[in-house]
Amino acid sequence: MKRTIIIDGYECNGCGSCVEICPEVFVLEEGEDVPSLRDPNAEITDKVEEAAAYCPQKCISFN
Repeated sequence: MKRTIIIDGYECNGCGSCVEICPEVFVLEEGEDVPSLRDPNAEITDKVEEAAAYCPQKCISFN
């Protein structure tokens, strides 16, 4: 079963660390406070897992 990436928008402080680490998956659109996924079906790669590990709010998870 394919896992999906989840960003908890309530916990996220918008620091953008996920975007810096993995810009091919995470994006912080102009005017938005919370990053989103470029593709909701993005593959969970090592860079995505690294972005989740470095997230200060620990708001990136996998389901």
